[in-house]
Amino acid sequence: MSRQRGGRFAKPRAGFQPDSQQPTVAAGLIKTARKSGQLNLSNRGLTEVPQSVWRINVDPPEEQNVNVSFGASDCWWEQTDLTKLILASNRLQCLSEDIQLLPALTVLDVHDNQLTSLPRAIGTLVNLQKLHISHNKLKEMPEELWSLKHLKSLHFQHNEVEQVPDGVGQLVHLEELDVSNNQLSSVPSSLSELTSLLRLNLANNKLRNLPPEISRMSSLKLLDLTRNQLESVPPELAKMVSLEQLYLRHNKLRGLPELPSCQFLKELHVGNNQIEYLGPEHLKNLSAISVIELRDNKLKSLPDEILLLQGLERLDLTNNDISSLPYALGNLPKLKSLLLEGNPLRSIRRDILNRGTQELLKYLRGRIQEESNDQSVGSTMTAMTLPSESIVDTYSLGTLKVLQYSDRKATAVPPDVFDAVGEIAITTANFSKNLLTEVPSRITDFKNTVTDVNLGFNKLASLSSELCALQRLTHLDLRNNLLASLPVEMKSLQRLQTIILSFNRFKEFPEVLYHFPALETLLLGNNQVGSIDAPRLASLDRLTTLDLTNNDLLHVPPELGMCGSLRNLLLDGNRFRTPRAAILAKGTAAILEYLQSRIPT
Repeated sequence: MSRQRGGRFAKPRAGFQPDSQQPTVAAGLIKTARKSGQLNLSNRGLTEVPQSVWRINVDPPEEQNVNVSFGASDCWWEQTDLTKLILASNRLQCLSEDIQLLPALTVLDVHDNQLTSLPRAIGTLVNLQKLHISHNKLKEMPEELWSLKHLKSLHFQHNEVEQVPDGVGQLVHLEELDVSNNQLSSVPSSLSELTSLLRLNLANNKLRNLPPEISRMSSLKLLDLTRNQLESVPPELAKMVSLEQLYLRHNKLRGLPELPSCQFLKELHVGNNQIEYLGPEHLKNLSAISVIELRDNKLKSLPDEILLLQGLERLDLTNNDISSLPYALGNLPKLKSLLLEGNPLRSIRRDILNRGTQELLKYLRGRIQEESNDQSVGSTMTAMTLPSESIVDTYSLGTLKVLQYSDRKATAVPPDVFDAVGEIAITTANFSKNLLTEVPSRITDFKNTVTDVNLGFNKLASLSSELCALQRLTHLDLRNNLLASLPVEMKSLQRLQTIILSFNRFKEFPEVLYHFPALETLLLGNNQVGSIDAPRLASLDRLTTLDLTNNDLLHVPPELGMCGSLRNLLLDGNRFRTPRAAILAKGTAAILEYLQSRIPT
């Protein structure tokens, strides 16, 4: 039969082989995509995109020729235009000009391929809002991109681009631009026209300077210039009134910028530079700052103005030339991390530095008391007459509004401790490092004022309703206890921003954690949690830090990649196979990008 149909040159197995070597996509995926408008072809080893993908909204489906009596739900003429196409983690070297057959696309993800160019037809995708082309081999940004007027997110990192063209300023609706890890030696002043931009990542390039016009990006919240060759930054940078995070690490800066208008700045990272001076002018306007990272510089001293930063939570001064520092640092109410290793400090012994931040702050406060011989008589009398003088740090209580009753190995908090507080409106209560088996019932005495409670390193197996009455609470530390669950009544803590639950006995992710709309930091490492509800976590739109290290997670839901606010996602030490360790090592952005590429359509 084969000789009759194909002659003597016919292949004997021709009836069992496909007619073409073109790559194919399962008919079921195409059919589903016609209904949903979304098609995910990531990680399939594709070297080219099947023609059926480009023509998905052009050619009628094959089933119309087989069965003409199908229901309304299968009417091919009522199909949905493809709006989301994911081709990530394949081996694509080019994209066809036929991409113009998908004019309804709003999301195109081709990251982690081998693209060396983009088709000119990409400029016809006028509805595109998100374009992810990172981790390819592109040497230029084609001018056709500037036709994408509705683009909000452009990821071009990890390519070989040497120049950002002036045309980038035409993307007036752009909110996120990432061109990190390229070969840029400069950026155009037209960046200033991106007035809607919220996040700009220029890290790991070869930038020597920045255009002063960059300050016109009035909406910018995050600017990352890590690992460049900057010797200075333009003073106009100070006019970026919305800036919240500024990364200048690993450059050649000799001085810090003055930021008088950056009143919303929360994080300033300028480590690994050559900065020799930190003055009052650099700090006096940073009223919202919570993180200052100055490690590996040449600082010799700190100005007293650092004591005005009442919201400061982390101060990293590792590896500088500081020989002394103000003892009043111990009074900063929210300081949780003070790093001083590698400095020639004369007044603080090495063993104190090695004990951690809390012991260091305690030492600094002790030095204040030793040197305060000129205290008023009234203050002295108060300290002498307090009934619990021997067990309460009266300086912290009266001056810092902090109740310290930690590291006493106590099984209960004596009533005298609460009596000593009296009418003082304390904001912090520290009962850590004891042997408490229950929350002190009189903690409700502080329900109208306390915002920070530390019950870590105790023997708590459950939490009582008294803790749930502290509705002004923003920080709660419960690490190193015996907790396996949290009470549903904790939903009342609607202001909670930070909760630390590390080293407990949780086998399930506590349900109540999904009900804290203000939550920013959640530390749940070193437990036995087996699963998480990623969509509900994504609803916590302020969550920036999530620590799930050393648990029993067998699966990381791809939907976790939709947690757009996350800046620190820690997953090491679990039992899942993907994401692989190599991806985890790349950091949070790479993990989220990987998970997003695997969201099923």
